[in-house]
Amino acid sequence: MDKTVFLGGGGEDYATQQGLTLKYANRHGLIAGATGTGKTVTLQILAEGFSNAGVPVFLSDVKGDLSGLADSGSESFKLHQAFTDRAAKIGFDDYAYSRFPVTFWDLFGEQGHPVRTTVAEMGPLLLSRLMELTEAQEGILNIAFRLADEQGLPLLDLKDLQSLLVWVGENRQELALRYGTVSVASIGAIQRRLLILENQGGAKLFGEPALALSDIMQTDSDGRGRINILASDKLMGSPRLYATFLLWLLSELFEELPEVGDPDKPKLVFFFDEAHLLFDGAPKALIDKVEQVARLIRSKGVGIYFITQNPSDVPEDILGQLGNRIQHALRAFTARDRKQLKLAAETYRDNPRFSTEEAIQQVGVGEAVTSMLMKKGVPGVVERTLIRPPSSKLGPIDAVFRKQVIAASPVAGKYEQLQDRRSAYEILKQRADQAATDAAVMEERDEDLSTAEREYNAGRRYSGTRVTRSTSRRNRNTDSFGEAMGKMVMKELTGTTGRKLVRGILGGLFKGR
Repeated sequence: MDKTVFLGGGGEDYATQQGLTLKYANRHGLIAGATGTGKTVTLQILAEGFSNAGVPVFLSDVKGDLSGLADSGSESFKLHQAFTDRAAKIGFDDYAYSRFPVTFWDLFGEQGHPVRTTVAEMGPLLLSRLMELTEAQEGILNIAFRLADEQGLPLLDLKDLQSLLVWVGENRQELALRYGTVSVASIGAIQRRLLILENQGGAKLFGEPALALSDIMQTDSDGRGRINILASDKLMGSPRLYATFLLWLLSELFEELPEVGDPDKPKLVFFFDEAHLLFDGAPKALIDKVEQVARLIRSKGVGIYFITQNPSDVPEDILGQLGNRIQHALRAFTARDRKQLKLAAETYRDNPRFSTEEAIQQVGVGEAVTSMLMKKGVPGVVERTLIRPPSSKLGPIDAVFRKQVIAASPVAGKYEQLQDRRSAYEILKQRADQAATDAAVMEERDEDLSTAEREYNAGRRYSGTRVTRSTSRRNRNTDSFGEAMGKMVMKELTGTTGRKLVRGILGGLFKGR
C-alpha cells in the first residue's frame, strides 16, 4: 500500500482512515473554508505528516499560530481530553505529542533568519507587479535590466536599481535611438514606487547573502523533513510584497530544481496561505506564469497547496490542477455565497451517501469535506472527515523559546550579516567620480591654454599673427555601445555646467555612502 499522510477519520462513524497519498502529494492541493473553521490546524497536521515522512515543508505563518510546530503538545493543555477523545474516535491509536524540526525565517530579520533575494533574481516582471507599474513604466524597467546585463552592472539591492535609473534618465536621448522613448516622468514614477517599497521595509528583501534553496530542503538527523516557517504577521501589512516574495520563491524552485518525474514522495511541499492575495488584481501575464509554474513544477517534485477562504479565489485554470482538496465549512448567507457554494460542491466526485453541497455547510470546526487522489491519480469520492488532532503545540511559542530554536538552527549565522559587495551603485559612482575628475582636468587645461594664447597674441599684436586652437576631434568608428555611452557622459561633463551637474545630481545621490 502507498504511504500516506494521515488526515483523520471518515465514513458514517468516522472510523475509516482518510489520508493523502505521498506518491500524489506533488499534484498540488487546496485547503479552503471560512474564517474559524479549522484551516490553520489542518495546515499544521499536514506539515507534521509531511515532516514525519521525510518531506521538507515551507509555509507562511500569517497569524503567528504555527510556531507551535517547534514545541510539543502537552497534557496540561485545555483541549488535551478533547484531542485524546477525537484520536480514539478516528482510530488514531498511536497518537502522541511531539515537536518537529523547525527553521524560522523572517523577511525583516526579527522573528527568524533574514531571507533575501537580489533585484536581478527578482526580475522586471515581478518587480513591476510588486510596484504596480504601468506598461510604459515596466518597459523602462526592462531597459534598465537589459543595460545592467550588457554593461556588467550587478543589481543586488534597491540602491543599485535607483542609481541605474538615474543614469538611464540622464542618457535617455541616446538610449531612445536604440530602445525607444524613455520618459523622465515614468522614471520619476518608478523611483517614487521604489521609495514607497523601501519605506514599507521592502529594501530588506533585496541584498546578499541571498537565500539558498538547499537551506529550505533539509532533513534532520532522524530523517524528518525540516518545517520552514516564514513569519508573515508583520509582512501581511504589505500584502503585495508578501505575495510577490512567495511567487518569486516558487519561480526559483521551478527554475533551479532538476526534473524528477513522479517520485515516491515530494522533495518539498509549499503552502501558500491567503492565496487570494496572489491573484487579486494580477495581470493576465502574471496569472499565466503562476499557471505555468503550477502545471510544470510537480515534475520537479514540488507540491503546492493553496490556503484560502473560498475556492473561487483561485483562477479556474489553476484550480483544475489542485487534485487533493480539503474543504472546511462555507457559509451561504447571500445569493453570491450560495452560487459559490454550489460551484465548490460541483468540483468534487459525488458520494451517494450525502449531498456535497449540504455537507460543506454542515461540517463543524475541525471537520472537513475531503477528496484525495487515489490510484493512477483518480480523484477519490468526497468524504466527510474528522481532522486528526495535532501532535505539536496548538498556538504560538514564546519569544524566548523562539530565539533558542533560531540559535540552534543549521543555518544560524549564515544570513544574519548583510554583505555589500561591489555592484551597480559602486560602479556608477566610480564612473561619476572619474568623469568629474576628468572634466575638472580638461577645464583647467583649457584655461591654461587660453591664458597662454592671450599672452602670445598680446606679444605678437603688431605682427598680425593670431593663434587659434583646433576644435577637431578624432572619431573612432569601432567604439562599442558601452564606450559610446562613456564618451557621451564625458562630453556632457566637460564644461562648468557639467561639473555642477556631477557635484549636484550625482554627488547628492551618492552622498554619505
